[in-house]
Amino acid sequence: MKFGLSALVLATLAIPALSSCPYLESLTPERQLSLKQDNPHTSHKVPAELADLHSVKSDIVSLLHSSDPKWPSDYGNYGPFFVRLAWHCSGSYRTSDGRGGCDGGRQRFDPERSWDDNTNLDKARALLAPIKEKYGLTLSWGDLFVLAGTTAIEDMGGPILGFCAGRQDDDDGSASLPLGPTAEQEILAPCETNGECEEPLGTTTVGLIYVNPEGPMGEPDADRSAPQVRDTFGRMAMNDTETVALIGGGHAFGKTHGACPSGPGLPPNQDEENPWSGECGTGVGVDAFTSGFEGPWTTQPTQFDNEYFKSLLGFKWDSWIGPGGHNQWQVRKEQNVTAPTGPAADGDGTQEIMMLTSDVSLTRDPEYLKLVKEFAGDLEEFENQFKHAWYKLTSRDMGPITRCEGDMVPEVQEFQYPLPETPSAKDLVDFEEVRGSVEKLLSENDVGAELSKLAWSCGSTFRETDYLGGCNGARIRFSPGKDWKVNEGADIALSALQSVKDEFREKLSWSDLIVLGGTVALEKAGGKKMKFCGGRTDAADGSGWDYLEPKIDGSIKDDSKVLIDAIAKMGLTAGEYVALLGAQHSLGNLGGEYEGAWTSNTKVLDNEYFLNVMNLDYGLYNEAQYKAEGEDIYALKTDMLVKQIPELAAKAFDFAADESLFLDVLANAWENFFNADRFDIEGREAEYCK
Repeated sequence: MKFGLSALVLATLAIPALSSCPYLESLTPERQLSLKQDNPHTSHKVPAELADLHSVKSDIVSLLHSSDPKWPSDYGNYGPFFVRLAWHCSGSYRTSDGRGGCDGGRQRFDPERSWDDNTNLDKARALLAPIKEKYGLTLSWGDLFVLAGTTAIEDMGGPILGFCAGRQDDDDGSASLPLGPTAEQEILAPCETNGECEEPLGTTTVGLIYVNPEGPMGEPDADRSAPQVRDTFGRMAMNDTETVALIGGGHAFGKTHGACPSGPGLPPNQDEENPWSGECGTGVGVDAFTSGFEGPWTTQPTQFDNEYFKSLLGFKWDSWIGPGGHNQWQVRKEQNVTAPTGPAADGDGTQEIMMLTSDVSLTRDPEYLKLVKEFAGDLEEFENQFKHAWYKLTSRDMGPITRCEGDMVPEVQEFQYPLPETPSAKDLVDFEEVRGSVEKLLSENDVGAELSKLAWSCGSTFRETDYLGGCNGARIRFSPGKDWKVNEGADIALSALQSVKDEFREKLSWSDLIVLGGTVALEKAGGKKMKFCGGRTDAADGSGWDYLEPKIDGSIKDDSKVLIDAIAKMGLTAGEYVALLGAQHSLGNLGGEYEGAWTSNTKVLDNEYFLNVMNLDYGLYNEAQYKAEGEDIYALKTDMLVKQIPELAAKAFDFAADESLFLDVLANAWENFFNADRFDIEGREAEYCK
């Protein structure tokens, strides 16, 4: 599922000599917040048979050891270039909203393609274009970018854990607009001072992947840089060990480019025909300008080793202004450590190694320094930590292992929050019998609203930005989910369902029971009969819900931009969201600290909620809620936003006018949404869905 597609404007990359087929990129204009259009839900999987990844790797290896005069390879090897491509494509991921990452291949589009940190990566993508053309739709750009970097590491002697294929390319850069710099980012996550940006942004500096490598606000202060490194890597769920391993492994390869202070030229969003043309001499090879820093980190820039850590510890480092006009660090002159000859070396065939302020900062923080020393003295441990961290970096946005395809997928990792294996369809409980037991429970207990809310609270954690959350696993039973204020009362519904769980025992998972319980509750209240897909399994704890607490809870603090963003993250259209919200607000009372109900009949699912919201006049009742004038009808801020946001109001108006339409949209939305996290049964729905 994707959201907010905008017009596709094709533009040909201005270096056709690198490929027999021009490489096409798109320029997506900035836009304000918008909602996904009403259209069928698309598959999360690659839309065609997967390419032979081993053949793709072979083609990549052949490309690695070539050099096109239009963009010569450093040291005769494009490997470091492709490592940077994969890193920068993947490293935009952030835990705050699951956005970023290489799934979608959005580095081809603005805003990402014009970031300062992505200078000249258009050339890397162009070099890979013939491979993409060869395999067509069987190979996504996102998979190609990550596989190119992973293959490059392996080819240069580095350790690789595996490769998770299955990324699906987006049609434009809409999903990256909240990353900035865009009007949407300014609405959702403004940064008063670029360079000191805070969460929910993933970096301190919009347009960079992590921190400013020159130092905080461009100052070569290594002591102050270390906390920024920890903060920004933490925003993408990396711990200290993973952070140091990734930096040391990435900087084992290649070099920085800053041949002169003139700069790289205009970015693609300012010069469509000849982006990043380079203002230093020829602009390529030894004259290339990318970051503005100049030099390699190690003396063997195309070989994986732990020299980076040994050099950090073994030499005295002094800051200086490099040829690109930026602060960088050099080995104290009398030590004279140089890298080997190569196309990107300077005039005498060698280059002195260098470090950036962010590199030196690893020696100024006690915890980082311990790891630097450990990796400097233990190559095997460094290799082990790096391969796991690289796989996490490049796969973190892919969600559960059930989204991974291909024959290179390693065993499930902790960051994928594994669930028990999906049982075979023939071994599942008879869900018609479970339906009967839930119906009996509802006939004897007035808990329909509670069951519906429990299912919604469980499933509405799903975000299609990184495929976390959802009700598969029933993590709502554990912390942190069970402790969220918005889930107050969930224990009542769970207690009510306990008798049904006891009846069917291990044959029935809590996650299937929670979803089916909510489904039956809506059906018995007046909803359409809905298809149910079984086979969910239960998690052992609440891992995976750490970043998913709802930012919308109906309180007065809610606002339109946060609500629209929440709907977009869930992958819902305006109609789907309004229908699902209407179902929850048709049954039961406001609950918790709130007073009253949304409707006059809290046990019937009909369109009264929409008639009330669209036709009654509401005023602020207290500091927490609203009340309709002259009516014993109440509402929350969310309901007022439905009335105020045009796209939502339009759907609410339609549902107020046509109850049958509401029930039809609700049934489809409920079925789709509660299967959004069921990657485990894709292609086998007929077996599991009845």
